[in-house]
Amino acid sequence: MSGTPHDLARRLASQAEAVCRRYLSNGRRAGRFWLVGDVRNTPGRSMFVRLTASAKGGAGKWTDAATGEHGDLLDVIREASGFTAFKDVIAEARAFLRSPTPDYEPAPRQASPAPNGSPEAARRLFAMSKPISGTLAEAYLRNRGIRDLRGTGSLRFHPCCYYLPDEASETEIWPALIAAVTDLDGRIVGVQRTWLDPEGFDVRRLGKAPIETPRRAMGDLLSHAVRFGSADDVMAAGEGIETMLSLRCVLPHLPMAAALSAAHFAAIRFPKTLRRLYIARDDDDAGNVAAATLIGRAADAGIEAIVLSPTSGDFNEDLRWLGLDNLRAAVRVQMAPQDVARFVEYRAQAGLP
Repeated sequence: MSGTPHDLARRLASQAEAVCRRYLSNGRRAGRFWLVGDVRNTPGRSMFVRLTASAKGGAGKWTDAATGEHGDLLDVIREASGFTAFKDVIAEARAFLRSPTPDYEPAPRQASPAPNGSPEAARRLFAMSKPISGTLAEAYLRNRGIRDLRGTGSLRFHPCCYYLPDEASETEIWPALIAAVTDLDGRIVGVQRTWLDPEGFDVRRLGKAPIETPRRAMGDLLSHAVRFGSADDVMAAGEGIETMLSLRCVLPHLPMAAALSAAHFAAIRFPKTLRRLYIARDDDDAGNVAAATLIGRAADAGIEAIVLSPTSGDFNEDLRWLGLDNLRAAVRVQMAPQDVARFVEYRAQAGLP
């Protein structure tokens, strides 16, 4: 029957953009998707509606990345219109399909797109993102045992960050933790994206999205880093964001830098005022080579280098498996005595539970 809900949903899907413009008017088109805050037409970017069919889903299908809700365009009409009776949804859908399809006015001219993977594209993505407080990104970090998030302005959250598996695949959309990579002057030169799973925290992935490469960086990365605090005479450097944030749970006032990979870690640039460098190595071959390279570079620059070694594979594993107190004790004995009083923070002093 041509009037069945299934047929109405199919006919609405053939006019998916027109439906979105009528019932999700607070959103906007972005490529093959319509982005809006939620199915009730709240402004934002958490929900995406497919405007064309692909291998990933049919036209008119929508998902809210923030809540996990999903459905078709009949659901959009019901929620956006505030209907409670399904007969009213059907009547509204039929009325919409009988109305003339509107001609769209040209979209306003926007700034020229930045080249893919460029520092400018990275800066735009970071500017489009929002602070992590109260977001899935904060929940992801807390799930990794990182509960002290002071001084993490270099981290943001994007609810609908594009992910392209490969050049032959359709673009996907996942929520993501966005980390700004900066030079020594604080200028954003790149970002790292960590795509997250909106459905929950699978213990095997620790909250990352179920995709092949849930972490990717773009921009000008070599010798730069994701920074927490402004370095002066003493700083710590390591590879991963979670590694350095785990150390910050016991050394919250020590400036730190995450270089994102062993190769970039070995090439990280030193501030001119630096006198002592703590090298937070990962316990693997790449981490050992990077640490050895940094020790030599620091010596050539007249900088004292002290290696901080984890008990397990890295400091995030130590935080999760040993706990905060044991991590603090393990790090404390590896530091210069003058830095223990300066940087090691105890729970009572910090007012932490």
